[in-house]
Amino acid sequence: MTKWGMVIDLEKCTGCQACSTACAMENNRMPGESWQDVLYYQEGTYPNAKLSWLPRPCMHCENPSCVHVCPTKATYKTEDGVVLVDWNKCIGCKYCQIACPYGVRFYTDTKATVEPDVRAVFASADGKTWAPPYQAGDGRDDATKGIGIAPPGVVSKCTFCYHKISTAPAGVADLDEDNPATKEHTPACVRTCAPKARYFGDLNNPESKVNELIAEKKGVRLLDHTGNKPQVYYLTGKSAVIPSGRALKDT
Repeated sequence: MTKWGMVIDLEKCTGCQACSTACAMENNRMPGESWQDVLYYQEGTYPNAKLSWLPRPCMHCENPSCVHVCPTKATYKTEDGVVLVDWNKCIGCKYCQIACPYGVRFYTDTKATVEPDVRAVFASADGKTWAPPYQAGDGRDDATKGIGIAPPGVVSKCTFCYHKISTAPAGVADLDEDNPATKEHTPACVRTCAPKARYFGDLNNPESKVNELIAEKKGVRLLDHTGNKPQVYYLTGKSAVIPSGRALKDT
């Protein structure tokens, strides 16, 4: 059975935020509701301070705490390893937001981070949601999978572009835009990454590129001590680290 996962090479990542922009456009996100955050932080003190960054999608954990705490079973894990939210079942209790150690979930009724509120500017015909000018009109919306324009009072999150990856050819090891057979099935953040710092494939396939990179370059997972077992791995090489690993590397 396929288990989709992502690898992010921090030595290649330039912090350009192209992934954030591509995700927002692909998935109809509001300003400030970034499913593909790039977090910036400072390490050290002046004059030796260093600016670092960390791209942070949903980790689509193997053992997701968000699934365990959801009282309505709105948050669930698919057979191919992706964590999704069924908006038809979500009651907006935010338990999943509290349980997630990665801070990657958003509540749709949160006050807008910029003015004017784009939801009011581009209100939908029914007045319940909104209709951004870049909204996809190809019928990809699926509330049971948290894909499309979210209704009021629910939680949203990265879906690994499930509307793309779920239609990939059976048995494929990797989803790569350089492969004509898988280009249109590759997540938007992976396709748009200029330095090719992102890889996406089947963690259960020993022949996949993601497995090769994790093994050869010693891929690590963010906050692995929580027991969530993320399916997003980071490659740190000789110079880069994830924030939680800096103290270990300096000892």
